[in-house]
Amino acid sequence: MHPQRIRTVLAVSAGFCVFATLAFAQAPAAAPFTSHQLKPNVYWIEGGGGNSGVIVGDKGVIIVDAKTTPAGGKELLDNVAKITPKPVTTVILTHSDGDHVNGLASFPAGITIIAHENNKKEQEAALASGGRGAPPADHLPTQVIAKNKTSLKIDGVKVELYHWAPAHTSGDLVVYFPSEKIVFTGDIIAAQLPDPLIHLEKHGSSEGWIATAKGIVALNAEQYIPGHGNVQSKEDIRKRLSGAEEKRAKIKDLVAQGKSLDDIRTAVGDAPPAAGRGGRGPAFPTFTEVVYRELTNKTGA
Repeated sequence: MHPQRIRTVLAVSAGFCVFATLAFAQAPAAAPFTSHQLKPNVYWIEGGGGNSGVIVGDKGVIIVDAKTTPAGGKELLDNVAKITPKPVTTVILTHSDGDHVNGLASFPAGITIIAHENNKKEQEAALASGGRGAPPADHLPTQVIAKNKTSLKIDGVKVELYHWAPAHTSGDLVVYFPSEKIVFTGDIIAAQLPDPLIHLEKHGSSEGWIATAKGIVALNAEQYIPGHGNVQSKEDIRKRLSGAEEKRAKIKDLVAQGKSLDDIRTAVGDAPPAAGRGGRGPAFPTFTEVVYRELTNKTGA
């Protein structure tokens, strides 16, 4: 082959490899749906967005979180049908992020959808701004929670819903099944990340996250299903809480010394701002930036 042609082919190949790498980083392959049994009547299903819970009641099924897309919601229902022929009657939402609520578009009409009152407000705001990050209007929450603790019995299943403070978002709910000693945390715990993920645009709070994590640890539970990642133990949650408390205290001390955000990132050992995100979704502020912005009332770096 002519040398110039060889150089052209190599350049095109290299360009394709770079493009493919970037494309993969921006749109990672969706994980396949996989069902895991925790108790005779409790499952969690990974894949297609945030983790979902499946709790089989006397005559119907409770779902915790509903995946990212209408197609994901349908696949979730298909997986439930493989577990039990009982119909889905209730959905409990841990928060308003699209990867936990948008799958509701494929759920049956007339089901009960339970969420914190601020979750519903966040979904309504998303709809008002064009619908991104929210299911259709006819699949918004039908029952809102306003108290810090609400105890329910749904189809024979005892469930406790907790909202200690704004944490990941302003409308978080921690879903606790006391008889099974299982907690669904939503993205208050995102096990694939080293630090808490807090959405300032949804009025989440680092102090609220710490208060919420303390509440989660205090529950008489043995298994914690995070919003993303594998099942966590109480000790896993304790370590995450301790790490967040220590990091926040260090950031607070550095802010008091007048350090810049970049100086603080270096001091606490954060990766550079562009690292660790890999193009996977929006570039949300890191825990360090969240705490810095809370303590300084600054809106950015």
